Amino acid sequence: MKWQYTKGLHDIGNGNYAWLLPDGTWGWSNAGLVTDSGESLLVDTLFDLKLTREMLHAMRNAVPEAKEIAQVVNTHANGDHYFGNQLVADSEIIVSQACAEEMLAHPPQALIDRFRNYKELGDGGEFLMKAMGRVFDFRGIVYTPPTKTFSGEIDLKVGNKTVKLVEVGPAHTKGDVLAYIPEDKIVYTGDILFNGGHPIVWAGPVDNWIRACDLMLGWDVEVVVPGHGPITDKTGVRALKHYLEYVKAEARKRYDQGMTLEQAVDDISLREFNSWTDAERIYVTVNNLYQEFSGDTSPPDTIKLFGLMAHYEERQRRLHGNVIGCGPNCNHAKH
Repeated sequence: MKWQYTKGLHDIGNGNYAWLLPDGTWGWSNAGLVTDSGESLLVDTLFDLKLTREMLHAMRNAVPEAKEIAQVVNTHANGDHYFGNQLVADSEIIVSQACAEEMLAHPPQALIDRFRNYKELGDGGEFLMKAMGRVFDFRGIVYTPPTKTFSGEIDLKVGNKTVKLVEVGPAHTKGDVLAYIPEDKIVYTGDILFNGGHPIVWAGPVDNWIRACDLMLGWDVEVVVPGHGPITDKTGVRALKHYLEYVKAEARKRYDQGMTLEQAVDDISLREFNSWTDAERIYVTVNNLYQEFSGDTSPPDTIKLFGLMAHYEERQRRLHGNVIGCGPNCNHAKH
């Protein structure tokens, strides 16, 4: 089945729903709703209160079980998947222990302060503002922490339906979780899947993310709801796995040749992925790989990386106009 990639609530069968926010780029994330026998579970809230309210209103109007959401799962600690938690504060909010620790270390106010002080942060601050700070409305957000944590795996019940939460981080972030419904052959991936967009490896290692893809490919799954981008099936998972394997191999070659991070990123061709959004994210992923190769376990300098992404995006625009990435007729040797 081919699902439309349109904003709003999509019925994916047997009491399961996806809430989609095109175009899936920075901050435009998806969420999910699982219902059975009068009960419901929400997978992720959204980046700001306005977006989350709109989603909850639509769900409650369309799905009777959503009027009282008993359980909320945050798949990871990026704000576009949990900053709306205060609007479901009466629900049990469930995350991995690693995710809870990351939320506490980097609460919403930390990001909001970066937006407020962006002019002091150079090109990285300007990129943050352009990509997210000027796009979303962060007023009124109150940090609403989880009420239940787990490590490894846990089974939740929604009516008579089992929702398996499987911790696969650290990968995209430190505490990534998949929400898998075996009887319905559906998985909500959080940001373990970006469909049609370049992923971003904040935590790593990349091999953990590849293993998470292999795990999903081994499950009996027909519908995959990504953290960003259109609903897909295992085809989308295979594509992301291939991307991660490709970028890791290409980064390793250049690391072994003694290239700097900037040289490596400029030298890796992304022509195969020219239709994917947010190519600048390769900077974060290659940086993560370079740190892994060198044994550097220090946290990444995120503002510096946002600055490097800004420069990469600008170079791409100079090469290709307003389209980021190479089209089929591009003659540039390096990108």
